[in-house]
Amino acid sequence: METANEDSFQEFVLNLPRGKDWDGAPLLLYNDTWYPAYCIRGVVSFQQNFRAQATDIIVASLPKSGTTWLKALIFSVVNRDRYSPKESPLITTPPHELVPFFENDLYLKSQNPNLDFPPPRILACHAHYTSLPQSIGDSNCKIVYICRNPLDQVVSYFHFLRNRVSGSTKPLSSIDECFESICSGVQSHGPFWNSMLSYWKASLERPNKVLFLKYEDLKEDIILNLKRLAEFSGFPFTEEEEKDGVIEEISRLCSFDNLKDLEVNRNGVHSSGFSNSAFFRKGEVGDWGNHLTPSMAERFWKIVEEKLDGSGLTFKLSQ
Repeated sequence: METANEDSFQEFVLNLPRGKDWDGAPLLLYNDTWYPAYCIRGVVSFQQNFRAQATDIIVASLPKSGTTWLKALIFSVVNRDRYSPKESPLITTPPHELVPFFENDLYLKSQNPNLDFPPPRILACHAHYTSLPQSIGDSNCKIVYICRNPLDQVVSYFHFLRNRVSGSTKPLSSIDECFESICSGVQSHGPFWNSMLSYWKASLERPNKVLFLKYEDLKEDIILNLKRLAEFSGFPFTEEEEKDGVIEEISRLCSFDNLKDLEVNRNGVHSSGFSNSAFFRKGEVGDWGNHLTPSMAERFWKIVEEKLDGSGLTFKLSQ
């Protein structure tokens, strides 16, 4: 398919299977992934045109899995020689602007966006590993994937959709309304199992290329995992930095409460149609228990176990 040819692109789009996100926003199925219809051009342009550099760091995730937090953490780790925590651009700029998305930002605005950033370029996507541009797989660039317990992820995504400023076709009042879609994996950049398993397998096969992080592990021991993140990214903390409390400073700067309370994250709207504040709700582990009935949780958990069976990837039902 040639995206430069508008007619062929429109024909391509018309032939894609269609679905609806939980709030009625249109989805298109491409490469076994449900993409928001509005960003399909960005998805295709990204896959066709992106040329990775060896120094690139790619942040990957399923929506509402800790993406915003990971962006803040990795930006701070990589740029700590340029900005002290007290001078960090995070204080005045949302994480999604400092680490932009390929599909619904850079390549949605232009088929060939200006990516002439100082190395290392830190960029983000929601694409599954199997759908990444070949140049990413062929290069020595690093990929950091953050994964969250699917029960918490769906609850967080439900509340996220309720805050969509534009693009939804129906207001969501109860998670019951979209539970069948949840169970079938129909959601933006789903099914969840394709996203998780593609990066999980890649991290086992290419541990120097793909770092697989669990949201729950970051919450349990942020210091240990910041060290892992820094080491993997090629920016390990020195003994002197550890003694001086640099890791703790970055942890505090990027903490959920701190980021949520910053004025820049309490106001404004992201280009994806969500208010900046929508990216910060609770950030808790196990919050699904306040929103899913026992029968809903049991049914969905069986699907999680079935889809991940034999992979070695597991989650705790309770924390």
